[in-house]
Parts: sequence; C-alpha cells; structure tokens
Amino acid sequence: MTEVSLQTPLAADSQAVADMLAAVLPVGGLSGLSITDVRSALEQLGAQLPELPQVGDVSDHSVHANDVSFTVRVYRPDVDARPSPALLYFHGGGWATGGLDGGVDYLCRDIVSRNNIAVVSVDYRLAPEDKFPAAVNDAVAALSWVREHGPALGIDVNRLAVGGDSAGANLSAVLTHLDRGAMPALKSQVLFYPGTEYAIARPSWVDNEHAPLLATATVLWFFDIYTTSDERSDPRVCPSLNQSFVDLPQALVVTAGHDPLRDDAINYASLLERDGTFVNHINISDTIHGFMTMPNLSSYSTVIDLVTAHLGATL
Repeated sequence: MTEVSLQTPLAADSQAVADMLAAVLPVGGLSGLSITDVRSALEQLGAQLPELPQVGDVSDHSVHANDVSFTVRVYRPDVDARPSPALLYFHGGGWATGGLDGGVDYLCRDIVSRNNIAVVSVDYRLAPEDKFPAAVNDAVAALSWVREHGPALGIDVNRLAVGGDSAGANLSAVLTHLDRGAMPALKSQVLFYPGTEYAIARPSWVDNEHAPLLATATVLWFFDIYTTSDERSDPRVCPSLNQSFVDLPQALVVTAGHDPLRDDAINYASLLERDGTFVNHINISDTIHGFMTMPNLSSYSTVIDLVTAHLGATL
C-alpha cells in the first residue's frame, strides 16, 4: 500500500475553491443549511465545469426493483464497439444529495473517453425521502440490472468494476461485500474518499473539523439524515465493520489530505490489505474532499491518470 504525506498546505487551486465556499456557506458549513438549500448549492458548484469530454453514446434507462424505480445513465465509448468492460458508478453527496449531472457527468464521460470502457451511473434514491437501506438496495439492483441487460448494451459482464465518490464510494464498498461469491465476479473497485465508519476519533476527524466543503459536523449531519443510531452498527452502513475482507475486487482507494474521512478510508484500505485483497492507496495531501467532481483542479488531473492505470490493469 503506497503511503505519502497525509496533509500539506492546500494547493492554490484547492485554496481558491475553499475561499469561495467560505464566502457563500454559513459558519457551520453545509450542515447549517436545509437539505433543499444544500442540494441547490451543490448543483451550482457542479455547474462550473469545462467542456464535457465526448463519448460515443449516452442513454438513460429505468430500473425497476423492489417495487420502486430509479434511473441509470449508460455512457458508451462507441456504439459499434462490442463488447467493452464497464464501471458501475455511484455519485457522492452524503446519501442525500447529488445525481447524474454536474461533476459526476463530467467524470463519467472522462473515464469513458480515456479508457474506452462503458460507465453506468446510478441515480439511487436519496435520504431523507428514502433512508437506509434504500440506497443499498438500489445499488444491488443496479448491479443486477447491468448483469442482465449489459450484453444488449455492448457491455462485457465478465469485466465489471464498481466505484464511486464519498457516499457513492461507501455504497461501492458495501456492494463488494454483498456481492462476494456472485458470478461473474466484480474485477475491480475504485473508491474516492469513501466514508467507511462512524465517528471514530481518528486524527483526520479532529484536524479537519472545519475542512472546506465537508466539515466533521457535516459528516455527522449526513449520517443523521441517512440512518438511525442503531443502524450505524450495520456493515451495510459502515463497511469497515465487516468481519472479512478476503476475495474482494482489486481496489484503488483515493483520499484527500484536507478531509475528515481521510483516515477512515486509510483504515479501510489497510483492512483490505490485511486480508490479502490487492489495494493501492493514494493520498493527495494538498486537496479537499470532493475534488474528483472538480475537473479544473490539479488533483483531479493527477488522480484521473491513476484511475486509467488501475482500470487498465484490472479490466
């Protein structure tokens, strides 16, 4: 597992984002707003994007499971190139915000264009309207849908990866445990700054109490929106609580130096490594939580190249 310095001063471009957020958010950060206002604020942040990368085809599909429906968006490198590996992707947003557009749309397109693979982005149900385990159930249903419908979409279901950012990385990690033993097996996982446990007093929770975008109080606030206190002992909420980490997909775990979740994710990577699952942990010490949906940042450019290398090696 590759280790680097955990925290250094913010890079100039990350500092500029931090300054902008400080100017528009209340003292308590996102947790000082209503969920409606948080969703609106994050949508505005996601609108500040460069020109979208070009892909061969984009199509939305409805998934029906467990008496509910949700949407997945399928990005393909070339409608005539069949079959291709695919990444099943879950957006971040504290299980309560986010969707298929904005920075996630850019990221999915960029992965497709750089890797010549398909990406299936999942618009899972959000809390507080749909609390735990709704998002987990949708993640399981989305993977089942890809395995069933992938061949008709030019997807090689024998070469599937799962990934996400923040809460989406949490769902991805959870899904790898729930899917263990299924065939064909998932080949790879890509976890961008995942939330993997609840309120363990690791240094990053204290040192980054007032971090840009995601302060410690905001993490706790999102957990309160998504779960009850009793549910936080469920490994489908906190995947670090699983008893075994063997036979899981090869992992790329990416953390940000200025992020309360940093040390949770590092601990999760160590659990994977402990039980013999290949993991490459990369910490970007001078950036903030959420940077993989901010393609103008230098940290994004660094990590997207690592994603390409990981997916190329595992798919």
